[in-house]
Amino acid sequence: MRLYPTRRAIALMAAGAAPALGVALVAPGLWTAAAAWIVLAIGLMLADALLAVSPRGLDLAMAAPRVVGVGRPETARLTAAFAKGGPREIELAVGVNARLTAVPDRQVVRTHEGRAEADVRLDPLRRGEGLIEGLWARWRGPLGLVWLQRHEPALPPLAITPDVAGVKEQALRLFARDAPLGAKPLTDAGEGSDFHALKEFQTGMDLGDIDWKQSARHAKLIGREYRTERNHHILLALDTGRLMSAPAAGLPRIDRAINAALLLAFVSLRMGDRVGLFAFDSRPRLASGLASGPAAFPLLQRMCAQIDYSAEETNFTLGLTALAGRLDRRAMVVVFTDFADATSAELMVENVARLMRTHLVLFVVFRDEELDSLVSRAPETPDDVSRAVIAERLVRQREGVIGRLKRLGAQIVDAPADGLGPALLNGYLDVKRRGLV
Repeated sequence: MRLYPTRRAIALMAAGAAPALGVALVAPGLWTAAAAWIVLAIGLMLADALLAVSPRGLDLAMAAPRVVGVGRPETARLTAAFAKGGPREIELAVGVNARLTAVPDRQVVRTHEGRAEADVRLDPLRRGEGLIEGLWARWRGPLGLVWLQRHEPALPPLAITPDVAGVKEQALRLFARDAPLGAKPLTDAGEGSDFHALKEFQTGMDLGDIDWKQSARHAKLIGREYRTERNHHILLALDTGRLMSAPAAGLPRIDRAINAALLLAFVSLRMGDRVGLFAFDSRPRLASGLASGPAAFPLLQRMCAQIDYSAEETNFTLGLTALAGRLDRRAMVVVFTDFADATSAELMVENVARLMRTHLVLFVVFRDEELDSLVSRAPETPDDVSRAVIAERLVRQREGVIGRLKRLGAQIVDAPADGLGPALLNGYLDVKRRGLV
């Protein structure tokens, strides 16, 4: 419990200062009048504190989820309940650590029958342990001269994990398009290069799918039907270096990459492929074996939650060499990374080229919308011209690196941070359709 004066009490004390000074100057013998005014003001404040509702009768609590996904706001409910009576309104505040933001962090709520409730939006900013460092409630006495405050210490921590709920929502929307009325086909016929069956040729089928020998034998056009290949090896390689900790559309790039990687893993496991995870910065940080089946997704989710933010530079030579050593057969390697200078880009291209001698590489990069806006924005000052020239040089350098990777045979996913997941899925399904693995 804590007591302190309000602005009204301070104004009351200040209001008596000038008359008391005047009395002391005119009649020094009456200087005790000034002291009487101060005693009166303090007495009123004490009376206000005694008449106010006691903080001991307040039950202050907060109902919040124990697990939240990074970048996915959740709503918590603040409750202040007085045992007897209650003020007309109460001010509630929430304190959080740097991994969370509370909106609003302070608000005034009117009470009804001694009870006040308010919603607070918790925005997880970074994976890890989010802390509600304390709850505060304060209210004025009936005379409005003192604040009475109640403080509740830190609540149990919140686990901030990758946004798995968002991943499953996107994936289920994708599967819903393939399974109208809730019926999911057992085989994905019509895509890929695995032979499935022969069927009579129909309008709309590819002419290249006609089996001429079977057509001659049956005296009618017979076409080959294919299905999507299964049991491919998909390895998700996450660069966790310094540049991937930089923000993109409000979240660190590594969190955007993890969300997209989990979305791809969810879909790949559902489609029968085997998925593994690899993370590296200055050295390999995390590696998993290849897992199969939808039941493996929680394991990948827990491993992604262990990936920490790093301030170290990425060593592509060590990381990609260690990655190649873990693969015993041809696989699709999905590399999530970013680059900022010619030297790091050169090392990255060199090592990706070495990896592509055996494996298919799907290269995922973030489109830098800030650089694009600097290039396209009309300059108004000399500084704007300088920024535009530097931004255009960086954009051209980036496009040059992407062009080299394409010429080497890498598949490129270049998308804004918000659209990275769907763009990656489109790239993965295109690889499956073309039978590149």
